Amino acid sequence: QVQLVESGGGLVEAGGSLRLSCAASGRTSSWRTMGWFRQAPGKEREFVAAITWSGDSTYYTDSVKGRFTISRDNAKNTVYLQMNSLKPEDTAVYYCAADTSTRAVMAGTGYYWGQGTQVTVSS
Repeated sequence: QVQLVESGGGLVEAGGSLRLSCAASGRTSSWRTMGWFRQAPGKEREFVAAITWSGDSTYYTDSVKGRFTISRDNAKNTVYLQMNSLKPEDTAVYYCAADTSTRAVMAGTGYYWGQGTQVTVSS
């Protein structure tokens, strides 16, 4: 069984920063690619960023490029999302996802999901 636990969410003013963490447990072969999604109230869940096992490949949605950075520490089984220059429109519940397939993670069909952490950006 694979478990993903997010942390690091909170309330921040526009222009501020937060770092989200997603700690994974279980068989590492089951979650080689990890990613972040977010869902704002009344909106569809959307892809934010993903990173492959080696960390050599990262992917971002256009709206966060240059502001967010995804990284991972495989020794700690943890993936991070550093969020800078936050905007009110970044307000959402952020979810961690994992799968053996990068395509599945980016498509939102990854097999493993965390419970989410709330990020609120005030204007």
